[in-house]
Amino acid sequence: MLNQNQTPLLDALKANAARPHAPFYTPGHKRGVGIAQPLADLFGTKIFRADLTELADLDNLFAPQGVIQEAQQLAAEAFGASQTWFLVNGSTCGIEAAILATCGTGDKIILPRNVHSSAIAGLILSGAIPIFLNPEYDSVLDIAHSITPNAVESALQQHPDAKAVLTVYPTYYGVCGNLSAIASITHQYNIPLLVDEAHGAHFAFHPELPTPALAAGADLTVQSIHKVLGAMTQASMLHIQGNRIDGDCISKALQLLQSTSPSYLLLASLDAARQQMALQGKILMSRTLQLAEEARTRISEIPGLSVLKMPRLGASLGFLALDKTRLTVTVSGLGLTGFEADEILDEKFAVTAEFASLQHLTLIISLGNTSADIEQLVQGFTTLAKEYRRTNLTVKSHLWQDLFTTQCHALCCSPREAFFAVSEILPLIETNKHICAEIVCPYPPGIPVLMPGEVITKSVLDYLQQIQAKGGFISGCNDTTLKTLKVVK
Repeated sequence: MLNQNQTPLLDALKANAARPHAPFYTPGHKRGVGIAQPLADLFGTKIFRADLTELADLDNLFAPQGVIQEAQQLAAEAFGASQTWFLVNGSTCGIEAAILATCGTGDKIILPRNVHSSAIAGLILSGAIPIFLNPEYDSVLDIAHSITPNAVESALQQHPDAKAVLTVYPTYYGVCGNLSAIASITHQYNIPLLVDEAHGAHFAFHPELPTPALAAGADLTVQSIHKVLGAMTQASMLHIQGNRIDGDCISKALQLLQSTSPSYLLLASLDAARQQMALQGKILMSRTLQLAEEARTRISEIPGLSVLKMPRLGASLGFLALDKTRLTVTVSGLGLTGFEADEILDEKFAVTAEFASLQHLTLIISLGNTSADIEQLVQGFTTLAKEYRRTNLTVKSHLWQDLFTTQCHALCCSPREAFFAVSEILPLIETNKHICAEIVCPYPPGIPVLMPGEVITKSVLDYLQQIQAKGGFISGCNDTTLKTLKVVK
């Protein structure tokens, strides 16, 4: 057992920040002396003394032998891994590295259609061929859940030459599928199970939270420590266990994807966040769960609102567990879209959600929230229901249903081939039946509606226009106004 009270990387950074010396190395602001005054006014100058480069005492992220290595070993133990890598380019680079380390050009990888855009980037970088599975879909709430074990088994029977299976656990809504069963099926083919666990970094620290991906049998998992724990934005971790993943391949892939000038502020925040959870995680998560339960109970009692909850026992193979710190509130019963409710709550009541969709608002309750936050949230929803109610909203969108229950999207070529193909830009109305050459997704949650290599359909175009008209934001594509799209020429 390692001493989880230690923070080797944070301590080394603190010592170097305090050491008097003449700096003749990057960064150019030289420990804050040359920082622009408006930035100093906002942040103060102390933080810039710790904005250091790879000095001798601070180790090297790509070949760690000192304090970074020690910090990663502590993290591996705390999160239940055999080996851990610190990520300064977010979980995005971790997902990309996982695909690069397991799949080459032309190799098949099985993954859900509601995967994050980072996985599509991984397909483009690696040249891998996606075998997409439709996740289970709630047609009433218009929410996609997890892929099912049966879907994975069927795909592997049809594609026994697949090199890996990748899944999302939990979804952006906090929904967890049957990961243990998926892991068992995947391992029958002696291939690794890769997990996008960006929103589940807290699972390891409380028994009332869903089973962590590694404990459920995943070979590799990527976690955004900044999303739900105490690290700084962009700071994540990649964990592996077992012998199905080559650690050297992961290291080499990360060298391609991470900055050669990593931020020690981000790295140190990972060290500190790990210590915090290792020592106080259960207490912090107990408090967070209590706050979330209070919010869930009180909001559920407001007429016109409902909160996403577990389905009845055995009702859903794609919805086996729910992260109770994730709160999805359906507002369409008030005659409002999620976008409208989001804007009202933000502007009128200073309550800011994680993201909005046509019918819902999704909120993250974490260790940083307070009782006062919950009170403000509940009061905001109470007033919203009383003063802003309209007639019932009819959401006329079936794209997600089409996308997740049919094969309406045909992949004509690999994402890599389409991405690098000769392309042209056409008016949106002229792109029907063309092959898409870019990633197009409402963000958040960053689930691509179109990706390179897919045939553009009228239903997709209608959906994107509807999302935009109702206040959503389209990202990933060259023209975010959505007047044009890039297609394969």
